[in-house]
Amino acid sequence: PASVKRRLDARLAKDFRDLVIVDTAGRLQIDEALMDELAALAEALSPTERVLVVDAMMGQEALGVARAFDERVGVTGLILTKLDGDARGGAALSARHVTGKPIYFAGVSEKVDGLEPFYPDRLADRILGMGDLKTLAEKVREAELKAPEKAPGKFDLEDLLEQMRQIQKMGSFAEILKMIPGLSRALPQNLDLDERALRRVEAIILSMTPEERKNPRILNASRRRRIARGSGTTVQEVNRLIKTYEEARALFKRLSKKGGRRSLMGMFGGRPW
Repeated sequence: PASVKRRLDARLAKDFRDLVIVDTAGRLQIDEALMDELAALAEALSPTERVLVVDAMMGQEALGVARAFDERVGVTGLILTKLDGDARGGAALSARHVTGKPIYFAGVSEKVDGLEPFYPDRLADRILGMGDLKTLAEKVREAELKAPEKAPGKFDLEDLLEQMRQIQKMGSFAEILKMIPGLSRALPQNLDLDERALRRVEAIILSMTPEERKNPRILNASRRRRIARGSGTTVQEVNRLIKTYEEARALFKRLSKKGGRRSLMGMFGGRPW
């Protein structure tokens, strides 16, 4: 701890910063030596904030962890991680109750932009399987998503690819689906819609001719086999993509008939996509 303090002071003397984050190594509350080191470091640095990072997958074990760390270093706030996993965040309730300290942020991915401000009402909705439309609306606005300009009957595979690329800007595809009320409980736990899956979709569509992308109805068995070979995928994956396209096309058509795009963005508090 003393060495860390000296090196920090020397660095700040040359390169001043308004904010300094000291990230300590992970440790268990039962490891007395490491807990003593942490307490000594907190005393040497006298930090303005002492933030405990809690794994949402820990469940009720988070209660004992939060209590032990609060007793040793005086926790001032919490960060809850892995909320994008199977856990719904019940650990947050335990840690918050034991320490009496606020939860500052929630981690929903391993990326830098996966750290979000924590809102207790939104977590409660997720725990109850009610989705999280407020966060979803914010992601839509931040990504500046746009709706297809074409008429519903003209929605083709190029439009589908563009929509998927835009949605990818919002983060994890599976996590976005979990924010929609009713879907969080219906989705399979092993749902895999990561960037690699989207890249395979892109490879399939780009392996088609312009005519095939404009008019998927001409995709017979022979064409689908050629596309699978060209994209390094399987015919089954090509078939699944076509089925997804048909469902997306039907949804777009249905929403357009009901004025859905306008009403959707009314819910999100913004302009049409």
